[in-house]
Amino acid sequence: MTDWAEVADGVWHARYHPIDISTVLVRGDDGLLLVDTRCNPREAAELRADVDALKLGPIRWVVNTHAHYDHSFGNQEFGGTATIYGHRRIPAHFRDFEQPRLDVWTADPAAQPQYDWADVVLTPPHELLGESRELDLGGRAARLIPLPPGHTDTDLVVHIPDADCWIVGDIVEESGPPMFGSGSFPFTWPQVIRDLAAEVGGTDVVIPGHGKAVDRRFMLRQAAELGAVADAITAAHAERLGVAAATTRIAADSGLPEEIVEPAVRRGFAQLGGATP
Repeated sequence: MTDWAEVADGVWHARYHPIDISTVLVRGDDGLLLVDTRCNPREAAELRADVDALKLGPIRWVVNTHAHYDHSFGNQEFGGTATIYGHRRIPAHFRDFEQPRLDVWTADPAAQPQYDWADVVLTPPHELLGESRELDLGGRAARLIPLPPGHTDTDLVVHIPDADCWIVGDIVEESGPPMFGSGSFPFTWPQVIRDLAAEVGGTDVVIPGHGKAVDRRFMLRQAAELGAVADAITAAHAERLGVAAATTRIAADSGLPEEIVEPAVRRGFAQLGGATP
């Protein structure tokens, strides 16, 4: 069983491998809210068993912080027993990014043997949110806040006001560099973090999508790093650099690995109106 740490009053955080994915439990008088469901139904079943062993109550609500596979591909394990909430854009993201990626992965299971893709059935949230929603967990509230495009256009954070706790998904990452994965928006992402940080108190607990709990200062540092990458992409595009040359330069200047920078450059160039090879 993975260790769960109570990081705020009635809020438990666990870090599951592979890829150090954050999962979070919030306890109310009427049951548990679970945030994110891991990579596949086998991992989700392990997650459910671990939660059951804690004897904190039943999982009645599930929230996806965004559409990426490591946060949502376990949804099918909970779809029949809990109400799943997520950003209104998740079905479109599933269609455009996750389903094609899943098709490639299932065609060659040996390529990623650490995952069980064959049994995954993409299961979008039951409740698709385009504006903030407050859930009554029994004796406490959970605020579900859809965000503008940043890490993806499906980002949603969970705020537990009485615990001064924010569960932010991959808008912020601690145990590795920010990932410009499928559907990222490198130019707006920094401001999304800054706007969210403006609502976060100086002593509030912030749980990122990967890694240990952080704070508002960490958020602002990451926003600055992402802003520098965005500015560098804009400059490279103006100079008509190709993707490869821009990636090499930005990686060297930022200290980020080229495999992290390259998709950011491709996404950024596309959003700026195309790129040279």
